[in-house]
Amino acid sequence: MAQTKKLLKALAGETQAIPPVWMMRQAGRYLPEYKATRAKAGDFLSLCYTPELAAEVTMQPIRRFGFDAAILFADILLIPQALGADLWFVTGEGPRLSTITGPDGLLMMKGAQDIHTHLAPVYETIRLVREQLPPEVALIGFAGAPWTVATYMIAGRGTPDQAPAHMLRTGDPTTFNRLIDLITEATIEYLSAQIDAGAEVVKLFDSWAGSLKGEAFDRYALAPAKRIIGALKNRHPDIPVIAFPREAGEHYIGFARATGADCVALDNSVSAEWAVRNVQKDGCVQGNLAPSHMVTGGQALIDETLRIRDAFAGGPHIFNLGHGITPDADPENVSLMLKTLRG
Repeated sequence: MAQTKKLLKALAGETQAIPPVWMMRQAGRYLPEYKATRAKAGDFLSLCYTPELAAEVTMQPIRRFGFDAAILFADILLIPQALGADLWFVTGEGPRLSTITGPDGLLMMKGAQDIHTHLAPVYETIRLVREQLPPEVALIGFAGAPWTVATYMIAGRGTPDQAPAHMLRTGDPTTFNRLIDLITEATIEYLSAQIDAGAEVVKLFDSWAGSLKGEAFDRYALAPAKRIIGALKNRHPDIPVIAFPREAGEHYIGFARATGADCVALDNSVSAEWAVRNVQKDGCVQGNLAPSHMVTGGQALIDETLRIRDAFAGGPHIFNLGHGITPDADPENVSLMLKTLRG
């Protein structure tokens, strides 16, 4: 079946006249059906851990829009919780976690091999989605990259500049490196289990990679990705991996070669034309329409969709946004993007 799925063709290096398309956060708050299911669950974590409901929201954008891929509905902070961190969500503000600020915090964490009982509902969600997906639609699993996950575990919340994580990185490198190693090993276990459950592609989200500069990027964004991808390829040689070191800038160049990723996802701070010259020459790229177009729509959305599609037309490309679709997006603009892209 793999050869019939447009997403898997692109990840294998095939150039297609109309690229496969999906959207980051495509199952989310911009959809009324998602809001209804979220209300039924009662709270966000209950939605993540109730396989029937998580499978339902994973399927909703496939039914409505006919994307070429579904992405598992979950959250990157389920790994910290599985390792032993306290996790809760504050309405209107986002996630909160117990913090790791020194070696004592690490002593409270479980081992990477001990996460699966906690995460079993996620694996069940994958199995349920695979049963429901149309045969031409691929299923993507995912995890947060170690640096990005660590920033939340250290600060206890999202921060504008990841300053607490940078302070621990430079002030207590022993604790910081041990934390990165723990998250890295847990991520390998988690993604491998997602593949065993039925994920056909996995994606590594490093949302805060752009705050790592110079050698720090190589050590804490590139090296963990290489380690994770290498381990997954050893266990599951036929499963492609998409890497997303968001706002990596010049570090996008050579990232696929250095890590073994089958595809590099691009944010919209780099142009498609630049990426063709510097990134697509190494293989498949994904992106990179600005999410704001899903809010504003109109002729600008049409023009940008065509520009990006045409710019990447000479090589393997997966059409996507440069970051996740926002809650204020209009579903009609998603339909317009797809109509424009597919003719």
